[in-house]
Amino acid sequence: MINILAQLLGYFAFIFLAISLWVNNDIKFRWINSLGSLSFVFYGILIQAFPIVLTNGVLLAINIYFLFKIYRRQEKFDLVEFRNDAALVPKFLSFYKKDIDAYFPGFAMGEEEKEIRFVVLRDVVVANLFVATVNSNGDAFVKINYTVPKYRDYKVGRFLFDEGKEFLHNKGIKRIIYTQVHN
Repeated sequence: MINILAQLLGYFAFIFLAISLWVNNDIKFRWINSLGSLSFVFYGILIQAFPIVLTNGVLLAINIYFLFKIYRRQEKFDLVEFRNDAALVPKFLSFYKKDIDAYFPGFAMGEEEKEIRFVVLRDVVVANLFVATVNSNGDAFVKINYTVPKYRDYKVGRFLFDEGKEFLHNKGIKRIIYTQVHN
């Protein structure tokens, strides 16, 4: 029975470590890799292989260290409004076109007067692009709320709906409505 359990733990550890190498997000990588290392620690204990326990125990400690650094990192967020003729926006849309099309198919910048347009900066880097049409009731119908893959750790959303709430209220927005959601 212990032999079967050890084999299962070994396979789970292998799967977690392999998956961790495929993700493109630091937090996901560290968490999944930690699960793999932890599984290998238990695997090493079950088969009494001290080098496996030691190696993966050290890797687990390194992952935990970096997770603490990631979660404790203080970042500066800011909202910057833009007009349709902003030179950076077409370049941004072109660079992320394939990914944007997956989440917001058919999105194109409009010329509507009642639009709110801004980017969320994260440490002075464009992390999110937001465009919505606002009606007289304060409903903002989202055309795009796109966060670049590197920053999809929910911090942009937390900033936008916590610290950025006052900005949205000052623009007359009471509700944010998504008419379509993909992926």
